[in-house]
Amino acid sequence: MTDKRTEIEKLGEASTQVIQEVERAIVGKRLVLQQMMAAFLAGGHILLEDFPGLAKTLMANSFAVALGMTFRRIQFTPDLLPSDITGGYVYDRAQSQFILRKGPIFANIILADEINRASPRTQSALLEAMQEQQVTLEGETMKLPEPFIVVATQNPIEYEGTFPLPEAQLDRFLMKLSIGYPSAEEEHEILRRRRERKQDAFNLHAVTNDQGLLTMRQAVEEVHVDADLERYIVAITTKTRSYHQVTVGASPRGTLALLKLSRAWAAIQGRTYVLPDDVKQFVVPALRHRLILDPDLWTTPQAAERVLGELTSMVPVPVVQ
Repeated sequence: MTDKRTEIEKLGEASTQVIQEVERAIVGKRLVLQQMMAAFLAGGHILLEDFPGLAKTLMANSFAVALGMTFRRIQFTPDLLPSDITGGYVYDRAQSQFILRKGPIFANIILADEINRASPRTQSALLEAMQEQQVTLEGETMKLPEPFIVVATQNPIEYEGTFPLPEAQLDRFLMKLSIGYPSAEEEHEILRRRRERKQDAFNLHAVTNDQGLLTMRQAVEEVHVDADLERYIVAITTKTRSYHQVTVGASPRGTLALLKLSRAWAAIQGRTYVLPDDVKQFVVPALRHRLILDPDLWTTPQAAERVLGELTSMVPVPVVQ
């Protein structure tokens, strides 16, 4: 028990150091950064949906640097082909043979920028990679680097020339986050830091590396979840399937997402056990993109968040010893 507590405490300290390093570039978004760190520890992919210019790309890049992992950015456009992501075999005249040129997907952290601008055919190139952590080229299956994390972004205000993500692909994202505008004070702090830095670039340093993150993930597996809390998680996701304003509720993958994120959040706090508040923390990020609401709500802002808040309040909260 003591060894387990020590490992979790080390994980919490390391997570805090990673977040503090990222905060050298990102101002005033600690909760979002903590939630992203929980996703990295839980081993899932992240969908960031918000307006342009809110540091979505900078967040992904900063985490890659602080975690000491390789990073590739893929700008999704309507003419992007699957081979532009996965790579392929090309003929080398000098060697008179076909050689493999790996695409940008062979990295630890992939930023799929404006993912909904690419065609469904290209979007599907990510499906195998996100779920199976491998790609198939000319019949040959190749494993991707471990850990492998996709951070995708999309713009919620521009729909012309875009291809909405299918439900099957949305369900493969562990969570969906919105960043939001900074406050006036935070925006002034951004200006002050830029003036003192005298350059656009940030000089961030690695806190850990890929093996360090894998070790941290193993420590998360030791976080205890009471049986009553597991039933609480199941009750929430089950409620989404029968709620009157929801046409299609969350899948079992959503239930697993709540479990994994809750354990990761507890570990970040340095705890060896999960509390009900840990679960509540991720109901909206883990489930809102997995719901299909009643058509009457499709044009209502923040409808999924409101519905999830209502149905969660109807589920009795267990008392955990």
